Amino acid sequence: MSDAAAFETRDDGGARVLALSGRLDTGDAAEIWSRLVREAASGGAVIDLARLEAVDTTGATLLLVAEAAAPGNAIRNASPRVADVLARVRTARDAPQPKPPARLGPLTLLGRMTWNAGRAGLDSVAFLGELTLIALGTLARPWRLRFREVLRHLDEAGTRAFPLTVLLGFLLGVILAFQSAIPLRRFGAEIFVPNLVGISLLRELGPLMAGVILSGRTGSAYAAELGTMSVNEEVAALRVMGIDPMALLVLPRVLAGVIVMPVLSLLLTLAGLAGMALIMGVFGFPLTTVLNQLSQWLELTDLMGGLLKACFFGLAIAAIGCRAGLGAGRGPRAVGDAATGAVVGGIVSIILLDGLFAVIYERLGL
Repeated sequence: MSDAAAFETRDDGGARVLALSGRLDTGDAAEIWSRLVREAASGGAVIDLARLEAVDTTGATLLLVAEAAAPGNAIRNASPRVADVLARVRTARDAPQPKPPARLGPLTLLGRMTWNAGRAGLDSVAFLGELTLIALGTLARPWRLRFREVLRHLDEAGTRAFPLTVLLGFLLGVILAFQSAIPLRRFGAEIFVPNLVGISLLRELGPLMAGVILSGRTGSAYAAELGTMSVNEEVAALRVMGIDPMALLVLPRVLAGVIVMPVLSLLLTLAGLAGMALIMGVFGFPLTTVLNQLSQWLELTDLMGGLLKACFFGLAIAAIGCRAGLGAGRGPRAVGDAATGAVVGGIVSIILLDGLFAVIYERLGL
């Protein structure tokens, strides 16, 4: 085993010589770095490598730093192997460094964001068009649809979400009734609390809160499942085998989302009405009074309008979740990013759809 690197200073005919010996690797370079550079900084030194057996890149870097520490320093008597390492390190050091990317101006950043948003929009339209074609083809040949997969997703997205939906709906009804009764009590109008809460739940809050539940539970689950399959190349393997992932993976999930969303909305609304009835009972109003108020003010169009919105909410949430999963990238963060995008996209989409339906219902006089 060769000795560790060492160096000594001597005079040779009036010239100051820094002689190194042994093997100059990373550990030894750290030990002698400061002393060697300090000696070389005096200038006019010959760095003698005649007895240096081997050197790694760290050691070569030390030798080049010592050579450049002062004018007149020079490396001499390097063996071919040491000289080769020195040459490679010197070439890497002297190579032109890549320039940092230029900072983009505000207009360029705006253009890039617009371009990316346009491409994402076109991809979403293409995805929706492909899904529509698959759905129409399935209507003509219904045996292509895997009903067992639809039932499985109905159970996961619907049945298993019932406890959370009932709890959230009941608490929402309690909060709405209590907060509405406080200002109405000033005018002796607590009797109108069932009207306010009932219409709010049927037309707006029932479908909207059910959509939030579906987006948080099911949309993220769709994105995570399909994102994992994309990362593991399972979706690509299906395409290689001639199986359309849209028909096998996406259509059952979207169909389950469209079917289960009105059920969740109705269940949340009923639970909210039950919570409201409880608060009204606390305020001294019997159940018959609450039911009479609801029957007088609520109409079938309120219920059907809310359920229709819920169907479109389910379609948007399931499609966005599947789109995020199939479009997942590569790497450890891909699945998490897909799930996050599915939840955010689903919530934003149902809010936009809710605003669109509000305008349509107002124009239609519903």
